Amino acid sequence: MSTLTIRMPDDKVERLKVLANRRKISLNKLMDELATVALTEHDARVRFEARSLKGNASKALELLRELDQRESGAHSPSKG
Repeated sequence: MSTLTIRMPDDKVERLKVLANRRKISLNKLMDELATVALTEHDARVRFEARSLKGNASKALELLRELDQRESGAHSPSKG
């Protein structure tokens, strides 16, 4: 495990401490969770971008239209 020192304004640090206290976790655990969220978002974006290069835009649009039609049909009032 590594130690990371970061610099940020005191008011931001205080707000982060309040947030950690409200979540009943340490400031260290809060920062670890925030880093996990940031990395997860980044990884998802990288995977999406890599897959989009291999994708077929017209096929994707066709599938989205089909899903929209299915969803519209599922939400329409039934006749009975």
